[in-house]
Amino acid sequence: MIYESDEPLSDSDHLLSVLAINDARPGSPLLVAAVAFVADLSGALFWEQERLLVVSDLHLEKGSSFATRGVLLPPYDTQATLARLATVIAHYDPCIVIALGDSFHDPDAHQRLSAPDREALSALQARRDWIWISGNHDPALPCDLGGVVATEVALGGIVFRHEPTGEVGEIAGHLHPKARVSTRGRSMERRCFASDGERTVMPAFGAYAGGLSIRDRAFARIFSTDFVAHVLGDSRMHAIAASRCC
Repeated sequence: MIYESDEPLSDSDHLLSVLAINDARPGSPLLVAAVAFVADLSGALFWEQERLLVVSDLHLEKGSSFATRGVLLPPYDTQATLARLATVIAHYDPCIVIALGDSFHDPDAHQRLSAPDREALSALQARRDWIWISGNHDPALPCDLGGVVATEVALGGIVFRHEPTGEVGEIAGHLHPKARVSTRGRSMERRCFASDGERTVMPAFGAYAGGLSIRDRAFARIFSTDFVAHVLGDSRMHAIAASRCC
């Protein structure tokens, strides 16, 4: 089924629509083990019943991490990522926020946060429960960041963790799924949710976070059958069979 939208489709959305199983307006549900989540075009998930927002792989301070190795990038990734996160939080007003690991790009990244970025993060945490899931980039998060630190969280049959195992009811990150599609002599690459309805791997939320093709064998080890890339378009989500991606 194709959901109509009042907004005119961008060229990118037109291209993605050609291959899509269905196109959905922002706010359409993404099912994980029969639990309905709102898949936001930012790459976040929102569980309305629990008023719970999930983001993954913020990779804050990736720019400054690269700078310590002599690779100079514009030092605005943390500011941009937190600003996008603030927009999503303002929209959904969650009671709980779960950051699914690799929230910081390296074990010392939190120490490099600027004072304004620390204040922005503190403002986002105000009046809500905030859970940091430890990741491979930030395995030992300090306790002075606000919120609580956990290795994983289970709630209502859903397990939130950083590295995917393939368990039913799992929502994980780590792999930064992206989909590449080609049609009509054009190709494009976008971040996506990878899901088969029983488990989901979330896209990276961070401004400088890269991505791994969903055709990589890492995804075949998680999904036992053909799965779907819910590709982040400009104005809608495009559900495209992984087997149709490049």
